[in-house]
Amino acid sequence: QVQLIESGGGLVQAGGSLRLSCAASGRTFSRFHMAWFRQAPGKERELVASISSGGTGYYVDSVQGRFTISRDNAKNTVYLQMNSLKPEDTAVYYCTFLRAWPQTPYDEWGQGTQVTVSS
Repeated sequence: QVQLIESGGGLVQAGGSLRLSCAASGRTFSRFHMAWFRQAPGKERELVASISSGGTGYYVDSVQGRFTISRDNAKNTVYLQMNSLKPEDTAVYYCTFLRAWPQTPYDEWGQGTQVTVSS
């Protein structure tokens, strides 16, 4: 049974930073590509960043240069370091295993972690 437990969200001022963590279980973590998605109120869930099983990162244009995705296979954990946050980054952030690189997820989601960026 897949479990995804996100943490690290919070309220931050524009320009600030947050580091999200996601503890994943239920699959052999090191063999899978992972990703962070987000969903803002009234909008569809969208990809933020992906990391391959080999550690290669992929970023959507809106976060390129500000966010960094990483993974620790020994801890079955994926991270998202978010710098220079903007109000438009406000959303619930979710991690997931990827079914296909770089942005096709399995339909499995945790509870997410809320990120709120004030202006």
